[in-house]
Amino acid sequence: MSLEVKEKTEVRLVFLGAAGVGKTALIQRFLKDTFDPKHRRTVEELHRKVYEVGGVKVTINIMDTSGSYSFPAMRKLSIQNSDAFALVYAVDDPSSLESVKQLREEILEVKEDKYTPIVVIGNKIDRHNERQVSSEDVLSTVELDWNNCFLESSAKDNVNVLEAFRELLQQANLPSRLSPLLAKRRETFPKDTSKHPPMNKANSCLIS
Repeated sequence: MSLEVKEKTEVRLVFLGAAGVGKTALIQRFLKDTFDPKHRRTVEELHRKVYEVGGVKVTINIMDTSGSYSFPAMRKLSIQNSDAFALVYAVDDPSSLESVKQLREEILEVKEDKYTPIVVIGNKIDRHNERQVSSEDVLSTVELDWNNCFLESSAKDNVNVLEAFRELLQQANLPSRLSPLLAKRRETFPKDTSKHPPMNKANSCLIS
């Protein structure tokens, strides 16, 4: 069996989290730069995006999973076959953060504690007045205790969506040639950061 090359040309990302946290919205914002405020129940959908960089085709497969937890076998299969994971919670729903903790344990169990790229995303920071989850507490848990990457996002306002995908792809060892391509569409933080400061210490876990 030949040794795996350093850089892949195909990668599979999976988005996991409770129902209604915005997994589909984040994926649609990345793929189509659109936002639909209506929540629709997702069972499992696979999206594919192909980039051509330097004459090399790079395929990104994105699995959007159900948040109902009524399909454990399907979820386990998604975990087994994926290269990197986005664990999404909503900053206005503390119970969705608990789901992220459970999902992370499940991922580590399925992957047998091997190093697994995980990015924890606190979505819906546009809901300033409804926030119930402290970004500082989550940052401490995710980056210090779990040694994973953490950032906050808004699919609605298009904040940190590309940053999240960029981190997932880099952790999954996709070609570094993709970085300039994604950086072209890189968004900036809102000018008013007093209500929801950009966590990650200026994106400390993101590789520039």
